[in-house]
Amino acid sequence: MRFPFLTDAFLGALEDTGAATPERGWTPCHLRNGPIKDSHPQEDDAFLPLYVRDGSRGEYVFDFAWADAYQRHGLPYYPKLVSAIPFTPVVGPRWRGDWPADELWRQVRERVREQGASGWHLLFPDRAAREALAALPLIERQACHFRWFNRDYADFEAFLATFNSRKRKSVRRERRRVAEQGLTVERLTGADIGPESWRFFYHCYANTYLVRGQLPYLSEAFFLRLAERLGDQLLLVLARHGDEPVAAGLYLFDDRALYGRYWGSVREYDALHFEVCYYQGIEFAIERGLAEFDPGVQGEHKILRGFEPVLTYSLHWLAEPAFHEAVADFCQREARQVLAYRDEARTLLPYRADQAGTVTGAGSVDGASPR
Repeated sequence: MRFPFLTDAFLGALEDTGAATPERGWTPCHLRNGPIKDSHPQEDDAFLPLYVRDGSRGEYVFDFAWADAYQRHGLPYYPKLVSAIPFTPVVGPRWRGDWPADELWRQVRERVREQGASGWHLLFPDRAAREALAALPLIERQACHFRWFNRDYADFEAFLATFNSRKRKSVRRERRRVAEQGLTVERLTGADIGPESWRFFYHCYANTYLVRGQLPYLSEAFFLRLAERLGDQLLLVLARHGDEPVAAGLYLFDDRALYGRYWGSVREYDALHFEVCYYQGIEFAIERGLAEFDPGVQGEHKILRGFEPVLTYSLHWLAEPAFHEAVADFCQREARQVLAYRDEARTLLPYRADQAGTVTGAGSVDGASPR
């Protein structure tokens, strides 16, 4: 299975259903190392997703202070060019095909000039992408996310056996509490996710935004398009109280990793979020033999449930030399703070003392390329 977020199915669904469009501040101007045959790239083309941005919402690499500094000095920060998966802060490859770094760099700079952009930003590249671009004059920025690693666990209980006693009891208590409230949880994949389940899931997803006075980024049509074109890489976790569905979480996966992306509920229950968004995902990853589980950004509560702090990266180039130098200095100072935070977060992990060496080694992983 391919990394799902760089497929035509995923990117095309974003654009065709109105999520990543000029009206929403995402103007596609993708690069391809070869002739353009139609409006959408072919899966085997050398392809780099590229968007002209007039804002920074939906990127999850926060550069609002940079934009403000540009404005205070009478310079436009927008438009800027961004290579990213819109609304999806997942580490992975950021282009397809065999693309020499110098040729990619030449085409990116040419597109920057064409668009009158302030620079180029490559968000959440995996290690292979970063190493391929290491010789380019790009600023590296770090952040800290949380990720679960599969150490060949036989089942969920084998995973819990690596916890210290108090934390192990806490997780078992949370899972028991879900059942005590009369809730049942099931996992559905592919064609087993029927139209009624999709309707309920979207209601939950939209509700997470509406209760905060916001409109959801994605439409129901987007998810239905994913079901049509990426159905065999979708996992829906559905919670019911009796016969009534009350919560849902949607994941994507490939041969290597599970990616938790969207969640929502129509009613609040103790510990249900942890069950739907974390524990069910861990069980699925163990059953499928997946190496990692990325549950999404933020959430220090993930640490106590076995998700380890790891460094993630973004790469940046600003055409204005003085600002490029200033941002580089800021990112170097910020990196020291991020590293200190990661090291402190590691001290809160729930694993037994005799697991510390294994955990520390895995926690240094920053996004290997998919198989």
